[in-house]
Parts: sequence; structure tokens; C-alpha cells
Amino acid sequence: MNGDPARQDIVRLIPALRAFARTFCRNSSDADDLVQETLMKALANLDKFERGTKLKSWLFTIMRNTFYTRSKILGREAPGLEENVSGDTPIAASQEMAARAKEVQRALQKLPPHYREVLTLVAILGESYEATAVICDCAVGTVKSRLNRARHQILQELGEEAG
Repeated sequence: MNGDPARQDIVRLIPALRAFARTFCRNSSDADDLVQETLMKALANLDKFERGTKLKSWLFTIMRNTFYTRSKILGREAPGLEENVSGDTPIAASQEMAARAKEVQRALQKLPPHYREVLTLVAILGESYEATAVICDCAVGTVKSRLNRARHQILQELGEEAG
């Protein structure tokens, strides 16, 4: 790792990057590809990272921009059917937990991307409103508003809040 503390910090942030990537990608291998592409871009541009700023926010911003750039390109292409190419069959959890997890996953996927992003950054990854605002390139008030709307929409979708 060349003894560079920033490189070591990047390695420590890989689990958080993987979690954030899952907000963009349903498929875990696509999420891993997004993480890898983010890491490659970050390491290639490490000289552009401003010391004294949050490395995690910088990496999340790279990932977010990478995902949206990739989405624009894929939007122009006609992908084939998604199949389980590896042949691996996932092992299911208990029926009740598996069913609840699927409900929550479906509710999350129904959120607009900007709501899902904020919910993941703040509620799941524990980012501050300020850091989330920097990552999402919006005001702190917008982050709070999106988070509130995302929470309400999830609860409604799960039937736990009166419409």
C-alpha cells in the first residue's frame, strides 16, 4: 500500500462502499463492479483528494457519479435478459425473515433513487446530514426532506403507516 495513509483509509472504507453500492445495484456482482470501478478511479486520482476533507464523502461522490454515468450509457444500450449466469443458488433465510426482507427490499426499490440514496447514507451508513449533502450535491434541508419522505414512503409501502 506504499505506506500512504489515504490508501490505507480507502481499504478500510471498502465495506461502506459495498453497502452504498447496494443502494444502486440490485445484483451483488454489479455492486462489486461499481465498488471496483470507484476504487480504480479514486486511486488513479488520489493526488486530487484534498487533505483535510472527508475521504469517505469523496469516495461516495465518485461512486455516485460513476453509477449515474454508467446508467446513462446503459440507457442507450439494449440489455438482454438477466439470468443467474454463475449458476449459484442463494440459500434462503427462514420463511418469515426472508419474506419480510423481500418486502423491505421491494419498498426500498420503489423509492425514487434520490430518496433511496439519502436513506442509505444517513439511516444505514450513518453519514451526517452535512456529509450526505456534499455527496448528493444538494442542501442539508433537501437531505432532511428527502430522508423524511423516504421514511414515510417505506412505512406506507410496508403498511405500517396510515396513508
